[in-house]
Amino acid sequence: MFSTAILGRFQDTAELVALCDVNQTRMDYYNGQFVRNFGVTAIPTYKADDFARMIAEQKVDTIIVTTVDRVHHEYIIWAMELGCDVVTEKPMTIDATKCQAIIDAQKRTGKKLTVTFNYRYSPHASKVKQLLMQGAIGQVISVHFEWMLDTRHGADYFRRWHRDKSNSGGLMVHKATHHFDLINWWLDSEPETVFGMGQLAFYGRANAERRGQQNTYARAYGSPEASNDPFALHLERNPQMKALFLEAEHEDGYFRDQGVFSEGITTEDDMAVMVRYKNGATMSYHLTAYSPWEGLRVMFNGTQGRLELSWVESAYNANENDEALVDGVGDYELIDYHIVPEVVLRPHWHKPMKMKFEWETGGHGGGDVRLLTDIFGIAPPDPLKRAAGHRDGAMSILTGIAANKSFETGLPVQVSELVQF
Repeated sequence: MFSTAILGRFQDTAELVALCDVNQTRMDYYNGQFVRNFGVTAIPTYKADDFARMIAEQKVDTIIVTTVDRVHHEYIIWAMELGCDVVTEKPMTIDATKCQAIIDAQKRTGKKLTVTFNYRYSPHASKVKQLLMQGAIGQVISVHFEWMLDTRHGADYFRRWHRDKSNSGGLMVHKATHHFDLINWWLDSEPETVFGMGQLAFYGRANAERRGQQNTYARAYGSPEASNDPFALHLERNPQMKALFLEAEHEDGYFRDQGVFSEGITTEDDMAVMVRYKNGATMSYHLTAYSPWEGLRVMFNGTQGRLELSWVESAYNANENDEALVDGVGDYELIDYHIVPEVVLRPHWHKPMKMKFEWETGGHGGGDVRLLTDIFGIAPPDPLKRAAGHRDGAMSILTGIAANKSFETGLPVQVSELVQF
C-alpha cells in the first residue's frame, strides 16, 4: 500500500528511495512489480543489518516500519536517533517496556512518529466521530463493541507469525489496537482501568483433538491432510503467495501456511475486556477470531440517546456444500447482506434515523487514500483530527497490553502504571 502510493498517486510529493528487509527474495519480487507497473528503475535494497548504512547512503528523511511487530520499536528508535521521522504500521509496539522506550526516544530526538490508523479515515467511523462531536447523544456513558473475525481472515492470524504471542502481543494488541484507538478517538479520552479474560478456545491442536478433528498438520504445503481442508492455505495455487513466501523460505525459514490446528499457538482467539476511561465512560469489548461472518457492532449509550454502528464486511465463507449444511434446521430464508456500513441514531423521544454518508471505492471505503494523503501528500485541514501520533499509538496498545496483563493475573490493571509520558 505504501510503496505503490509513493510511486503512483503521490510521486510529486514523495520518493521511494530504498527497501530494507531480512529477505532478499521478497525485495526482488517487489522491485519486479515496481519496474513492470510504474516503469521505474529498481529501488536500492538493503538487508536488515545495513539499516544505518541505507539511511546514510540514500539520505532518507522518513522510514516506514512494516516489520514483524516485536521489532517495531528497534527500527522506530534507530531511525529517530539517525535523524529520521517515522511512519509505523499498527501496533506501535507490543509491550509496556518497548512502548516506554519509544516514548523516551521520541522525547529525546524530537522526531515525528505517525501511526497508521486507517480505520479512523473510513467514512462510517468519521460519521460516528462527527455525530459524537456534535453531541448527538449527549454525554457518552457506555459503549459495547463487538468485532468478529471470520474463519478465513481470523484463521490467518493462526497460520502466520502472529500465532506466537511474543511476535505480536496477541490479537489483543495486534488487531484490537485498531478498535481501542477508535474508541479513544471517538470518546476523545484515554483508558484508565482495564480488566480482561482471554482464551485459546478454537484454534490449536488440543482444541481440535477435543472436537475429534484430524487436520492437525504442521503446514499445508506437502500435506495430504490439507488438500481438502477449508482452513488450509495453499501457497502453490497463488502465484503471488508462491513468489513471496514459498520461493523465499530458503532465506529465512518462514512458513506462511502453518496449520491452524497444529502445535505452537500461544495467541488467544476469544477475548473479553472491560475498560473505564478518564472521562468516566465504560466499554465492554469482545473479539472473536473464529466467526462464520466478519464485521462489527458498536453501540454508544448517551444522556440523550443511542448511536449504533454495524458493518458486515463478509457475510459468510462459501462452501460448495452450502445447502447440505442447513439440512435439519427447519424453515429458513437467506439473509440479504449489504457491504456498506449502517450508522443509526436513536435520540430519546424521537424516531430513529439512518445516517447518510459517502461510501467510496478503495480500501476502507476510501479511507486508505485519505490516510495516505495525510502521510505523503498535501492534506486539507481536518476538524476530525484523524492523523495519529505517538501518544495515540501508545494509548491504543496500552489497552491491549493492560488486558494481556489482566489475562495473566486475573486482576484489573491501571494504565497509568504501565508507562510514563
